[in-house]
Order: sequence, then structure tokens, then C-alpha cells
Amino acid sequence: MDIKELEKTEKELENPYLDKKVQKNTPLKEWLVNYVGETQQPEEDKVTVEMVIDTMAKEFPEFLMVVAEENWIRGYHQGLSDAEEGQKFMRESNKQDKNN
Repeated sequence: MDIKELEKTEKELENPYLDKKVQKNTPLKEWLVNYVGETQQPEEDKVTVEMVIDTMAKEFPEFLMVVAEENWIRGYHQGLSDAEEGQKFMRESNKQDKNN
């Protein structure tokens, strides 16, 4: 894989919501978008989700760590559950094959 293919693959994996402009449709979002805008001074006053995450990571990392850990734990649990269901399906499938 050359560098252009790698860059294309990375671009495809990028979350499309990171570059989305955050709308100020709640009091908390209004405060947060204004704070991030004042801190980062974005072009055209476009505060994106990625900018909010960067600001939170710098100024309130313990919040993001709790969210990340919870997502990891839930994902790990879901993976184990999926594996158990897959094993159950394979056992049932093997039983049916033996009975036929």
C-alpha cells in the first residue's frame, strides 16, 4: 500500500461528524460553542465537534476519559456477547447437520 492509498483509507475512516458545525440549540451548547470559539478563534466562526473535543481534552480530560472508558467497556461487553451468540449458533448448526 502506497502513501496515497493510506491517506485515502484514513480519510474514509474519519468520522464525518468531526467537521460538523455545532449548532447552538441549547443553553449548554451555546455556552460551550462560544467558549471554544473564543479559545480557538476558528475561521468563519465555525466551531466544529472536533474543536469541542480538543478543548475538552485539554481542559477537562477526566470527563473524556470516563466517556471513553465507558464506551470501551460497553464495546468489549458487546463483543463478548456477540462471540457467545456466534458459538451458540455454531453449536445449534452442528447439531442440525448431525441430525440430517
